[in-house]
Amino acid sequence: MSKLLIVGTVAFDAIETPFGKTDKILGGAGTFIGLAASQFRIDAAIVSVVGEDFPSQYFELLKTHGINTDGIEIVPGGKTFFWKGKYMNDLNVRETLDTQLNVLADFQPVVPEGFKNSEVLMLGNLHPSVQMSVIDQMETKPKMTVLDTMNFWMNHTPKELEEVIAKVDVITINDEEARQLSGEYSLVTAAEKIHEMGPKYVVIKKGEHGALLFNGENVFFAPALPLRDVFDPTGAGDTFAGGFAGYLALTEDYSFENMKNAVIYGSNLASFCVEKFGTERMQGLDKKEVFERLEQFRNLTQFDINLA
Repeated sequence: MSKLLIVGTVAFDAIETPFGKTDKILGGAGTFIGLAASQFRIDAAIVSVVGEDFPSQYFELLKTHGINTDGIEIVPGGKTFFWKGKYMNDLNVRETLDTQLNVLADFQPVVPEGFKNSEVLMLGNLHPSVQMSVIDQMETKPKMTVLDTMNFWMNHTPKELEEVIAKVDVITINDEEARQLSGEYSLVTAAEKIHEMGPKYVVIKKGEHGALLFNGENVFFAPALPLRDVFDPTGAGDTFAGGFAGYLALTEDYSFENMKNAVIYGSNLASFCVEKFGTERMQGLDKKEVFERLEQFRNLTQFDINLA
């Protein structure tokens, strides 16, 4: 079983949706990725930074889920990264009400010694210079490096982002970001352009409309499971990435055929994340629920076509 190293924010979120609102709760890309990956009972660690205001029970929560927290720096007297956002009736549309970088502004990641040889590296959404610093600290090249990024970095740090993209095996972005990064409207053409930038695999997330996986001429589409209850989509993309990377670390199979399974597992876990606010749903998720929903995915996608 491979080691998984996760780089991403461990943060506070305050969220408002048409279904309710929260005060400060546990959030951050690294947190969602870690909780999703913990479903696979792998050896995983998070590299991040928090302030002295970060509750000890949140550290215990991560450790209880088998996540190594040695790489999470605590800045004495510092305040943890905070994001506040509001979702509209269309949950694909959100407004950022407040962003406080706090200790994240001067974050210099330090990879724990025991994870410098990790086979799978998951670069969560952070400044590309932080992502590159982690890549440079690895003692051996990971068998699979997965990058998650967003349009903010495309707009403000394009050169640094391109340098990171050139070093990864997989990039996961949404359809709008794929079009911006490539300059192409067609997602097929966009994936081709992004392949030329370095990644062998391109995963384009389409939210409630599923996800596309590209590898050269190979294309795979995974639908999103229709859900009765959707309360908060905040961590869905990160949860997808955690499920995707966690499954690959468990199976140690990085072929296109197994990537299909990874996309399904990521989509499956993301479907749980949106059912409650923040990380609440992921904290108590058990294996039985996960496999029952995987069966729903199987029934949704597998059928025999009668050829006339």
